[in-house]
Amino acid sequence: MSINRVVISGNLTRDPELRATGGGTSVLKMGVAVNDRRKNQQTGEWEDVANFVDVTMFGARAEALSRYLSKGTKVAIEGKLRWSQWESQAGDKRSKLEVVADEIEFLSSRDGGSSGYSAPSAAAAPEPVDDGEEIPF
Repeated sequence: MSINRVVISGNLTRDPELRATGGGTSVLKMGVAVNDRRKNQQTGEWEDVANFVDVTMFGARAEALSRYLSKGTKVAIEGKLRWSQWESQAGDKRSKLEVVADEIEFLSSRDGGSSGYSAPSAAAAPEPVDDGEEIPF
């Protein structure tokens, strides 16, 4: 038995790119910066080191999300790892490991605050409800 599940959270490094396959399936490509904390062996100080992860999402949700995601958006992504290999025009063998997203949750709103909303499953994103009450924390 093998398990292929991954969960990451970070900020989008660029605006997502929406394309379609020849068969009409929507494909959304994005990059996510995920910080890792490491101890600098020379200074002894802890430092944040960014890891850059390519993420792809397919289908109607990918198309809907493309309208609400932009560079800098903080997201949590759940999916699986996929390895691909190809040959460059110069004849060099290339490969990469990417996350194929099943779920994307917004961790920040457009104005930079925390939203807590999950990614929309329909064409429209949920609108925040302002009932005039403040959260006590």
